[in-house]
Amino acid sequence: QVQLVDSGGGSVQAGGSLRLSCLDSGNTHATYCMGWFRRGPGKEREGVATIDSHDATTYADSVKGRFTISVDYAKNTLYLQMDSLNPEDTAMYYCAAVRFGGCTIATMTTMPLARQGQGTQVTVSS
Repeated sequence: QVQLVDSGGGSVQAGGSLRLSCLDSGNTHATYCMGWFRRGPGKEREGVATIDSHDATTYADSVKGRFTISVDYAKNTLYLQMDSLNPEDTAMYYCAAVRFGGCTIATMTTMPLARQGQGTQVTVSS
C-alpha cells in the first residue's frame, strides 16, 4: 500500500525556518499533483503549495516568497522549506496527492485527496 509519511514539524520563534519532508513509498509524484495543505486551529483546510509531474509549482498568496516546495526524485521525497515563519503559519501540515482538477492551490484546498500523510505540527511563537 502506497504511503505518504510526513515529518519535520516543530516549534520555532517568529522569523525562524523549518523544512518538512514527505516520504513517498509509491512514486506518487509521477502521476499525481502533489502538495501540502494545512489546518490551523479552528480553520478549514488550506492549500499551501503544489508541484506537478513537470515540476511546475504554485503557492498560496499567504506563503509566496517564504515557502518553497520541491521533490528529490532519488529519495522519493517531497519537501516544503518554510522561511520567515510567523504565528499565522501555526497549523498541522499534511502532504497530499490529488488526482483530478489540475494542480493548483484551489485543487489542494478543495478537491478530494487521493492520498495524504499523517500530518506534522508546526507551531510558531511570537
